[in-house]
Amino acid sequence: MKRLSVSLAALLLCACTKDPAAFLINGSDVAITLERIQPYFWSTGWQLDVIVNRSPDCQRRHHLKPTAGAKVKVEVFNPEPAIYILKQGRRWYVAELRSCGLEAFKEPPPEPGELVGTFQVKDNQFTFVAAAGNGGGAEAANGE
Repeated sequence: MKRLSVSLAALLLCACTKDPAAFLINGSDVAITLERIQPYFWSTGWQLDVIVNRSPDCQRRHHLKPTAGAKVKVEVFNPEPAIYILKQGRRWYVAELRSCGLEAFKEPPPEPGELVGTFQVKDNQFTFVAAAGNGGGAEAANGE
């Protein structure tokens, strides 16, 4: 019986999914990474974490509201240097690269800036997809 309990516990732990995608900003020292985490195989939604990184000065992890469904889509806008606006459904966040901070907006921003790309599933892989015509140094990096 003890063996069965240990085996079931191991199966539950192995069933979790952690899937990161990164938006590299002008190289690899500055990035915004979105991790979607499904802690249990029976979960229908995703927990979302944003990691704001400006190496070697700062790196911070922030939690977004979890999704209720299977679809994850977070748009990234750039209104000014070192400031990025993230849109997750009806929720809006501002990521500030100087301090690696993230704050939620109470109201949608009137001018979120230029769309630089979207964190989404493409070709069955969670990734950052640069907006068409974006030549501002947007690169995607996927964690596998």
